Amino acid sequence: MTRPQCSSEACTSNAVVKRALDDVPLCAPCFIEGFEQKVHETITSTNLFRRGERIAIGASGGKDSTVLAYVMRTLNERYDYGLDLVLLSIDEGIKGYRDDSLKIVMLSQAVERNRIEYCLPLTVLSYKDLYGWTMDEIVAKIGKKNNCTFCGVFRRQALDRGAYKIGATKLVTGHNADDMAETVLMNVLRGDIARLQRCTNIVTGEEGDLPRAKPLKGANA
Repeated sequence: MTRPQCSSEACTSNAVVKRALDDVPLCAPCFIEGFEQKVHETITSTNLFRRGERIAIGASGGKDSTVLAYVMRTLNERYDYGLDLVLLSIDEGIKGYRDDSLKIVMLSQAVERNRIEYCLPLTVLSYKDLYGWTMDEIVAKIGKKNNCTFCGVFRRQALDRGAYKIGATKLVTGHNADDMAETVLMNVLRGDIARLQRCTNIVTGEEGDLPRAKPLKGANA
């Protein structure tokens, strides 16, 4: 089967992906260029950052946070945002779960490139250090009911405390357009009007000392 040609002007390469946003066939370089441009437009149109800010990048080792780390470093250099970027990861202390992903944070090609070639420092904090308990120890104490609820609250607080510790003025996460759509749907089904009003904001927590931002909000695959 013959592959369709990339739809970008002046590009003669074969397409390798259809962009979910508009079903347009693109080659890999054009897809990446379009994605990066979309994130840049999101950042600039919303005045998301100020020059000189220290930005903590929530790095879990998953694909979204890895892409976030890469694109933030790339755009910061390309467009001279003047940001001080720092990777921040949390070890929940769940045996067999975060062990491998923390190795990914430190050793995967994308984040390793950020950490070494681009000189992005990486800070790893653990529940044990912050709270005196690992998540496994908490489960052993309270049982298995509502574990995700406890862990979610602890992890959010851990990211905030970690960001404070490294002197960040803002915390960015890898939530993208698909995540926003899922959040809207969940809040509609719950009838949670209060959260529905704010769940798609690109910045939350502005009333506090550490706002959270979603640079990938307008982007998806």
